[in-house]
Amino acid sequence: MRKIIHALKVSSLLAIFCFSTSILWAQGPQKKIQVAILFDTSNSMDGLINQAKSRIWSIVNTLTTLRYGNNEVPTIEFALYDYGNDNIPVSANYVRLISPLTSDLDLLSQKLFGLTTRGGQEYCGAVIQTAINELEWTRSSEDLKIMYIAGNEPFNQGKINYKEVCKLAVERNIQVNTIYCGDYQQGISEFWYDGAQLGKGEYSNINSNVQVRQYVTPYDVEINTYNDSLNRTYVGYGRMGASMKANQLAQDENAELQSISVKSERASAKSKSVYRNDSWDIVDGIDNQKLDLKTAKDADLPDEMKGKSLEEKEKMVLDLKMSRANFQDKINDLSKKRTAFIEEEKKKEAGGQTADLGSEISKQLVKSAELKGLKQVKE
Repeated sequence: MRKIIHALKVSSLLAIFCFSTSILWAQGPQKKIQVAILFDTSNSMDGLINQAKSRIWSIVNTLTTLRYGNNEVPTIEFALYDYGNDNIPVSANYVRLISPLTSDLDLLSQKLFGLTTRGGQEYCGAVIQTAINELEWTRSSEDLKIMYIAGNEPFNQGKINYKEVCKLAVERNIQVNTIYCGDYQQGISEFWYDGAQLGKGEYSNINSNVQVRQYVTPYDVEINTYNDSLNRTYVGYGRMGASMKANQLAQDENAELQSISVKSERASAKSKSVYRNDSWDIVDGIDNQKLDLKTAKDADLPDEMKGKSLEEKEKMVLDLKMSRANFQDKINDLSKKRTAFIEEEKKKEAGGQTADLGSEISKQLVKSAELKGLKQVKE
C-alpha cells in the first residue's frame, strides 16, 4: 500500500511539473537578450582579457536582473569574437569566431579562458561586419541585440568602412557599443566615439591594465560549499554527458583561479534560470523537453539509472530536481547578502570605483535595456 501511495505522489508531482512546462511552451518562445563581445587580442591586450575573465559572471548576473513586460525573464545568449591577432589568417581580416550565440554559459567560460594574445592588425569594421553577418541574430525587433567591441587602436583601420557596418547594425536592430582601452579623448580622436554614435550605442574608456577590485565577503565560503552540493545534482546523459559535466567543474576551477569572489559570482549565476544545461544534464533535459525518460535508451542514461524501472528513474530525476532547487535557493539568499555587503564596502571607499571592462558592460547593458523597455529588478 505504501508503495502505491508513494508512486502516486511521484506521478502527481511529475504531472504537475509536465503541465507547468507545457504552459510555458504554449506561451511561445521567450524574448531574448543577445550579446556579442568582440575582443582585441593583440599583444597589448592581456589586461583586457584578464578583466573579462574576472567579470564575465558579474555581467551574467547583471543580465539576470533584466525583465521584459509582465516580468518576463528573457533567454540570454552570448557570442565571442577576437580580432587583431596574428594567429588568425589575414584572409579573415584577423577576425575569428570564438563562440557562436549560445546560452551554454560553461562553454562561454571555456572559450573565454582559452583566449590568448599575439600581435596583429586590428580591423574594427571587419569584426563588426563579420559578427553581423555570421551570428544567428533573432529577427524580432522586440529583442535586445547588442555588441561590445573593446580595443586600443584606431577604429578606422582596415578596408571595411566602420561607418557603413555600424549603420548596417542599426538597420538590423543591433546596437554597437565601443570601449576604448586608453585615454578618453584619444579614443574620440581615433573614432571610437564616432563608431558608438553611428551604432546607436555608448562610448566609454577603461584602463585595461588595471586589476579588477575583488571583494571577499563573509558569505563566500558558504556560497561555494553549497555550490559543490549543487554540482552533484547535475547528472550527464547522452554521448557528451560526461565531458560536459567535467567542463562544468573545470569552469568552477577557472573562476576560483581568479578569486573566491569570482567563483561566488559564478555560483550566483548557477542559482538562476539563465544557467541551463538541457543538452547534457538529465534534469534540464527533461525540463526543457530535450529528453523523454519513456523513450530514452538505457545506453544514453547515467549509470545509476540503467536497468531501473520508469518509476524509479522518474523518482531519481525528481529527487535531483528538488535538491537542486533547494541549493539554488540557499545560494541565491546568500548572494543577496553578499551583494548588500559589497555595496556597503563600496560606500566606504574614497574616490569611487575605477572603470573596467565588466563594470562598463554592465552599466551599458542596464541603460540599453531600459531604452528597449526592459526593467531592472533588484533581487
